[in-house]
Amino acid sequence: MEMSAKEDYKIQSFDPETQNLLKTALKEPSSVDLEKVADVIVDQSLKDQVFSKEAGRICYTIVQAEVKQNNGSVFRRRLLTRLQQEFTVREEIRAHSLQEWVCYVTFICNIFDYLKVNNMPMVALVHPVYDCLLRLAQPDALLNEEEVNCLVLQLHRIGDQLEKVNGQRMDELFFLLRDGFLLQESIGSMARLLLLEMLEFRAGGWKLSSTANKYYYSELSD
Repeated sequence: MEMSAKEDYKIQSFDPETQNLLKTALKEPSSVDLEKVADVIVDQSLKDQVFSKEAGRICYTIVQAEVKQNNGSVFRRRLLTRLQQEFTVREEIRAHSLQEWVCYVTFICNIFDYLKVNNMPMVALVHPVYDCLLRLAQPDALLNEEEVNCLVLQLHRIGDQLEKVNGQRMDELFFLLRDGFLLQESIGSMARLLLLEMLEFRAGGWKLSSTANKYYYSELSD
């Protein structure tokens, strides 16, 4: 089975040896060290913003291949363990590198989106994902456009799914966003526009009317 161009794109930032490791994991997972594979993917996701957005798909493919081959879960267990380890030091990550923090949030949300159990989100990820998004909605984070962008992108992607599994925490998150929009005068104009768009997005049932869509995206492109 040849790798598609899209699959190649996802792993082209790795050295040739690691690319071969990942290609083998996708086809014959039992023939490689899947804990090492999980570590490689997590480590790359924390430093590569493009890969952190795509990693969920490759993780999903490896999980499915391992289950199909020997009904195993070595890769998934290691992946979740690493996500938990990074989660426990998230404030240190944020203090050390805003880019690494944004990559982590993007990655865990990507995994939440792709990895399901019986077509339902993984319960183990619900509260960590919420905790990350709530951190992005704190007053100091709302002053960083990179963090606001990350928050809005993740809510566009998984907000609807998250609300279905825990609406109370989504309410808590949107109270923070509303307060930030209304009360924080120091928020930049772009961040303010993104917050307003997100408030309308959720109020509209996780979609924008065509009129609102034209308004926000013409403003964002100006």
